[in-house]
Amino acid sequence: MTTKDGENLRRIPKFWDECNEDGTCENLLSISNGGNLLGVCIDFDHEKEEITYMVAVEDKGYSKDGFTTRVIPEATWAVFTAVGPMPNAIQEVWKKIFQEWFPATGYEHAKGPELEVYFDGDPGSDDYRSEVWIPIIKK
Repeated sequence: MTTKDGENLRRIPKFWDECNEDGTCENLLSISNGGNLLGVCIDFDHEKEEITYMVAVEDKGYSKDGFTTRVIPEATWAVFTAVGPMPNAIQEVWKKIFQEWFPATGYEHAKGPELEVYFDGDPGSDDYRSEVWIPIIKK
C-alpha cells in the first residue's frame, strides 16, 4: 500500500470496512489470544513510500487457513492513546507522533512494525479508545 499523497489514510479505513463485512475480523477473533484486533504496519519501503498493512490478532499459537502468521519482534514501545471515533482519532494520533512527539523527545523509530490496538466497543463513539504502539530507541 502506498503512503504517497495520504493514500494510506483513505485505503486503510476501507480495508477495515471490508474485513468487518466479509467476516475476516470475526474469524481472526476466533483464534485470538487476547481478544483485541490489531492493525499492523510492517515491511516499510521508505524509498517507494510503501507499507504492508495487516488486520491481525495475537493468536493462540496456531494459524487458521487463509491467514498469514508474522512474528512481531520484541521492542521497547512508546504507547499513545487515541480517544474518539475511528478513523479520525487514530489518524490524528499518528500525525502528532511524527510531527510533534518524535521531534520533541530523545527517541527515534526503531525500524520495526508499528501496531494499532483496537479494544472492544463502538469505534464510532466519541469515547472509543484505541492505541498506537511505536518501537523506539534512545538517540
